[in-house]
Amino acid sequence: MSKVPSITLNNGVSMPQLGFGVWQVPDDEAAKAVGTALEAGYRSIDTAAIYENEKGTGKAIAASDVPREELFVTTKLWNSASETWTRDAVLRAFDASLAKLGLDYVDLYLIHWPRPMRDDYITIWKTFGELNESGRAKAVGVSNFKPAHLRRVIDEVGVVPAVNQIELHPQLAQAESRAFHAEHGIATEAWSPLGQGKGLLEVPTVVAIAQKYGRTQAQVVLRWHLQLGNVVIPKSVTPSRIAENIDVSGFELDDEDMKALAALDEGRRLGPDPDTFDWN
Repeated sequence: MSKVPSITLNNGVSMPQLGFGVWQVPDDEAAKAVGTALEAGYRSIDTAAIYENEKGTGKAIAASDVPREELFVTTKLWNSASETWTRDAVLRAFDASLAKLGLDYVDLYLIHWPRPMRDDYITIWKTFGELNESGRAKAVGVSNFKPAHLRRVIDEVGVVPAVNQIELHPQLAQAESRAFHAEHGIATEAWSPLGQGKGLLEVPTVVAIAQKYGRTQAQVVLRWHLQLGNVVIPKSVTPSRIAENIDVSGFELDDEDMKALAALDEGRRLGPDPDTFDWN
């Protein structure tokens, strides 16, 4: 089993630095994929209400012989415009996610998008604080929040998110967000850490560094994230790649390689801009 380092969140909760994401994994395939990940040594699983695979994820957790206290389970509130996000609506959504997962608590609960044009994430965040205090969400955070959104929740609610999960990979290094997170004690978690298979792993710089260390391109990029201090949640349904993605200990990129990968930053998003995204 590969040894995965952990980080300590700003409320003292320990979180594995490398986890398994199930975005775009159909519910009927999620149980098998998550089961394979748990067997490979993953202890952090990242799902979301909108992924519609919380049930499959929960089945894998229930079938596993890994004790619940050794697992770190994340899910997210899909704060779509079809719902007026009052305190009660947030609590109902959280209860629904817990029921699908078959769990009494989650380790991390995230607001999926800020949707600033709806102006409701302050109400949502206040309710998240209640869930954290109750112990049903051991830690609470956000996803896709920019520094301006984070500054507002901190100033108006007084509770600093434990985590901000954002699109982050060498071609979108998010220096401004990472600096803000570091200043305020917020853990940076990267979604699409490998660039969604849209060319990043074929970039000559990445290929050359992988050859230098005798590793795959994916392993090199994941190592880059870990050395920056990012939390990463690569996704795959292929057993060999699931095992490969967690096997990133035993080597370290030197300063020259870290700088070469940082030089790939183009500020290019693969996903939507959080300032304008409001899809239902």
